[in-house]
Amino acid sequence: MEEYKRELVDKYRKVLRAAGGLFEPTDIKLFRSLFAAQNDNPSIDPTVAYPAMIKAINTSLILLNEVNLGRVAVQSKVAYEAINSGFLSLEKVEPLFGSQVASIVQGLVKANDIYARNASVESDNFRKLLLTMAQDIRVIIILICDRLYLMRSLQNFPVEDQQTIAREVSYLYAPLAHRLGLYRIKSELEDLSLKYMNSEIYHEIAKKLNETKRSRDKYISDFIGPLKEKLEAAGFDFSIKGRTKSIYSIWNKMKKQNTPFENIYDLFAIRVILHTPIEREKSECWQVYSIVTDMYQPNPKRLRDWLSIPKSNGYESLHITVMGPQGKWVEVQIRTERMDEIAEKGLAAHFKYKGVKGESDFDKWLANIREILENPEANAIDYMDDFKLNLYDKEVFVFTPNGDLQKLPKGSTILDFAFQIHSGLGSKCVGGRINGKNVSLRQVLSNGDQVEVLTSPSQKPKQEWLNIVQTSKAKTRIKQILREEELSDAEMGKEILLRRLKNWKLEYDEGIVSKLIKKLGIKTLTEFFQTLAGEKLDLLNIRNLYMEIMEKETKSVLEDRGLETYEHVSNLEEISSKEDVLVIDKNLKGIQYQLSKCCNPIYGDDIFGFITVNGGIKIHKMDCPNAPQMMRRFGYRFVKARWSGKSGSQYPATLHVVGNDDIGIVTNITSLISKDPHIALRSISVDPTDGLFQGTIMVLVNDSKDLEALIKKVKAIKGVKNVTRS
Repeated sequence: MEEYKRELVDKYRKVLRAAGGLFEPTDIKLFRSLFAAQNDNPSIDPTVAYPAMIKAINTSLILLNEVNLGRVAVQSKVAYEAINSGFLSLEKVEPLFGSQVASIVQGLVKANDIYARNASVESDNFRKLLLTMAQDIRVIIILICDRLYLMRSLQNFPVEDQQTIAREVSYLYAPLAHRLGLYRIKSELEDLSLKYMNSEIYHEIAKKLNETKRSRDKYISDFIGPLKEKLEAAGFDFSIKGRTKSIYSIWNKMKKQNTPFENIYDLFAIRVILHTPIEREKSECWQVYSIVTDMYQPNPKRLRDWLSIPKSNGYESLHITVMGPQGKWVEVQIRTERMDEIAEKGLAAHFKYKGVKGESDFDKWLANIREILENPEANAIDYMDDFKLNLYDKEVFVFTPNGDLQKLPKGSTILDFAFQIHSGLGSKCVGGRINGKNVSLRQVLSNGDQVEVLTSPSQKPKQEWLNIVQTSKAKTRIKQILREEELSDAEMGKEILLRRLKNWKLEYDEGIVSKLIKKLGIKTLTEFFQTLAGEKLDLLNIRNLYMEIMEKETKSVLEDRGLETYEHVSNLEEISSKEDVLVIDKNLKGIQYQLSKCCNPIYGDDIFGFITVNGGIKIHKMDCPNAPQMMRRFGYRFVKARWSGKSGSQYPATLHVVGNDDIGIVTNITSLISKDPHIALRSISVDPTDGLFQGTIMVLVNDSKDLEALIKKVKAIKGVKNVTRS
């Protein structure tokens, strides 16, 4: 415990030094009383309390030194960990720290509660988590800094936890850090995620960077030397340095360009940082740009001007790629000291500079997230895909008829613009005017356009609109309206069918309806009901087909006409079915699940669980043909699963048999299965072709061992050439 105490005191002193007078004497007294509470209360476990407070202090150091957040953020993190440690209640936070801190702590508590209920990212919980974050921007920043501290100490965690945490950080927290302009933190989170998710790639790139460091340093020195002389001669107050790109960004380039490390030319960037008053920032940056492009040939296609119109996260800089010595392209970044700090520490760094407005950007971003997430029909995982795209898309700036500036992703159309102004306007949009000229709603917007939306009261969203719009807001709203219309039509169609069946004195049966729509060539039940509602089907024909299928269902016909039509179906009701035992994730039992139909797992197979968009769990075989694609796209939704105890149920399994075209083979197969007390025959069908037959056998087995034994027995039957499990 003494070691914990010494570490806590040491870190606490560092926080006070980093705060630089931000805290009042009452704050310091309050902190000390919280730390002392661990000694005064015997019910508090010091092995839990001290590490929690050390974590709070370490995260506070990140908030102060690397993000520039101050007193309220630090108080919130300390108070939150004090609650977790058991020596502070949530009710006491507001009287001790004030309403702002209490609001942020409540957000952190809610986020933690969501994780505690289920470590996997489910759609509903995920939406709630982001809504919790969106209450106060500092909740997001504290969570990001907390994950950064966690990633820096991830080597102390079990390998399984390392993978889970790294995936979550890569998927959620690194993009959030990027959106907030926390570039230094975003790069570190990406690098550390790669280190634990793909350590071989990470260490290989790190090794190659180390091997090329000497030649790279020499090249940077040769490039900077003459440029430094020119800038000094021009009288600028500046600093200049070379910065090697992050391992993750290099890996990203290798993947995008499908090229090895040796072919990546822009491993570093030169950064010129001017020490100049805010009123001279833009002019001096462009003067430096002029000097650089006079010395080295620029690539005009690679000019990036974020001085005139900064990015939405506050990023301001001037980027140009020039041809350096030895014919190598070099990126040069030109910015001021203020811009550099905002680029590294995000919009929070604006608070240091009076007269700079940054919080309005936060408000707009939060309002956009909340508007989409508060829609109960929105799928959070789909939204995150759109959200990720919006993070990295370039932006286009257009004007309303009143001259208000609107910002959208590049490639946005008139329709996107209409939905950005108001969902009602977007729903009624039929086209627009750009700079006074009539255009269709498909028209792509360009920088500087003045846009007017034209509407019609009879207009309503259509499915093809989803191919026109680019923004997540427009897509979400269109999907919601279309879904509402589909559900309304489908409900009306079902009501029509139920009413007609009642008149015909027939009972509604989903199985019969499924076969009915298959005969009609309709793909889905919803489409069938919609077609009914639209009066596009002959109801007399529907009745005749329904009765025909129902009559076939009520008869049990078994015709033995040789191999062409041989089929045997067992009585499933006679098969016993007991509750088997399945353990999901960390020894959790009793969780509702379904066995996936794509690979039909049975007791004894190596399996894994996959969280569906509806929150349920489907069980797949480890060698399921869909597993690689699922892992690539939705790795964060995988959970461990294993069979436990003894199998108490029988599981359906399908075998594919190839053999000689002989009626005796079928008899031998059915006889073999009927004699096995552990296996029940569900159905068998065969299809002869050119002297051979291909048969499909569906059986019910207790476990994979019984199935393997059956496969061996069937293979041993004379005339059988091959048996495989489907």
